[in-house]
Amino acid sequence: MPAGPSEVLVIADYTANPAFVAADLLSQAEHGVDSQVVLVAVDLTPEHLSAIEKEVDDQAHALSRVEIVRESIPKSIIVKAATVEEAIAFSNDYAPEHLILHLENASQKVPSVENAGSVFVGPYTPESCGDYASGTNHTLPTNGYARQFSGINTLSFQKHITSQEITAAGLEGLGPVVATLADCEGLQAHANAVRVRLREASRR
Repeated sequence: MPAGPSEVLVIADYTANPAFVAADLLSQAEHGVDSQVVLVAVDLTPEHLSAIEKEVDDQAHALSRVEIVRESIPKSIIVKAATVEEAIAFSNDYAPEHLILHLENASQKVPSVENAGSVFVGPYTPESCGDYASGTNHTLPTNGYARQFSGINTLSFQKHITSQEITAAGLEGLGPVVATLADCEGLQAHANAVRVRLREASRR
């Protein structure tokens, strides 16, 4: 499971509560000095951004792990986006471990999310609830691996066995295609396993 240092990407528009956004950023920044914290600001005014930055500073100073935050926050970034669509496109490229949507009608934006370990929707869904109580697993892919992997869930601990059965009539239709593909790969024994059966079936 490609789970590395914690990361969060928060998308915030004009509806975002600066205190909520700051708290969400800090909840990941406190994990360790290698934590990655990203705020994608959707057409936010300079005043709104300043209010978020002030909340980050004020809340950080009240934390017992403020020294860790001091090291992780300078490595973090604010990305400005003109539209929600642009912000989500950036997020999909980034593929964050945690994606938090502080957006107007946030639940309507979830179908646009293609790559994220776990998505936290709306102002009253902090990432910490996902860690401790809301039911989702928080062993999640980081470092862009959300493009290929999901978070651990019950399926991660289940074994699946596939089986197949082809009739003689079915092999007559499917077999020539399989033999041709095997020939293309130079796997004569694969092709022969089909053709020997087709020859036998043709004698009947």
